[in-house]
Order: sequence, then structure tokens, then C-alpha cells
Amino acid sequence: MKKFLPWIVIGLLVIVGYSYFKGINNTAVKLNQNIEEAWGNVETSYQRRNDLIGNLVKTVKGAADFEKSTLEAVINARAKATSVTIDPTNITPEQLTQFNEAQGGLTGALGKLLVSVERYPDLKANQNFLKLQDELSSTENQILTARTRFNEAVKPYNNHVTIFPNSIFAGWFGFKEKAYFKAVAGAEKPTEVEFDFK
Repeated sequence: MKKFLPWIVIGLLVIVGYSYFKGINNTAVKLNQNIEEAWGNVETSYQRRNDLIGNLVKTVKGAADFEKSTLEAVINARAKATSVTIDPTNITPEQLTQFNEAQGGLTGALGKLLVSVERYPDLKANQNFLKLQDELSSTENQILTARTRFNEAVKPYNNHVTIFPNSIFAGWFGFKEKAYFKAVAGAEKPTEVEFDFK
């Protein structure tokens, strides 16, 4: 029996080690899948907003005397926002910042468009426009929820891959800390709304 004892101990250590490493890897994989799902929901919410903005622009274009520069700003910001893509398996702070800035530019242009509408009573009374405006407001809430849930999915993953000793082994398996969604620079300042009644 003494002859086999070292082999039994080694066998048990191998089994325990395998189970431990397997647990670190599999938990990281599951948490990473949650992040990818949450990111898909963020993209879906932004896509809905982009689709609604396209319809809103078409509706506003119907008001022949509407400011062309305001519409062009929205169209250009929408094109820029849709051109920024992120790989959910490798989300970096830089990618999220770039994505956030593009979406923030679209939000700003859209805000100017909606403020400009105040000068067009026919457009303000247009049922299609009012419906689209309500849907956009609802979509903004969906975006906020999706971004919050994304951050909630990132937290347990980051905790798992950064605590010791998981941090050592997670790196071996290729798992790195993920970035959180943060507010766009300057978001802490209140938006200035100016009505120009000339």
C-alpha cells in the first residue's frame, strides 16, 4: 500500500487541480457569455434608435422650410454612430469611449433637431412625428436599461478574473478585465436649451 500512496496523492492532486482550473475557466466563459448577451441588447437598443431617427428625419424633411443644416447634422451623426462597431469578446475602454462619443454626438444632434421643431407648428401637430418622438423617448429608456444591465454583467466577470489567484490563471486562459460603460465626457454638465424665436 505504501508503494501506491505517492501515486494516489499525485492522482488526487491532479484531479483537484484539474477541477479548480476547469472551474475558473468555465465560470469565466459563462460570465463572458452574459456580457456578450448584454452587449447584444445594447446594440439592439441603439439600432432601434437609429431606425427611428431615420423615420424621424424623413418625416421632418416633409416640412419643406425646415433647417437643412439641422437635418444634415442628424444624418451625419447617425452615419458616424452606426459606423462604430465593437467586438463583444474583446471590449476595451478605448472602444467603448469611441462608441459612446459617436452615440453622444447623435444624441446632441437629435436634441437640436427636436428643439428646432418648436418653431414649426405644423410639424409639432404631425401625428407621425409625435409618435416617433414618443418612441424615441421610450427607446432612450431602453438604451439606459441595456447599458445598466451590460455594466451589471461586466462586474461579476471582472471580479472573477481579477481576484487572486484567479487573476493568474484567467490570464493563462486569455480572459482579461472588461470595460464598463461610462458617461460621455461633459455629461455631468446640464444641457443648455435655447429657443430662437425670430
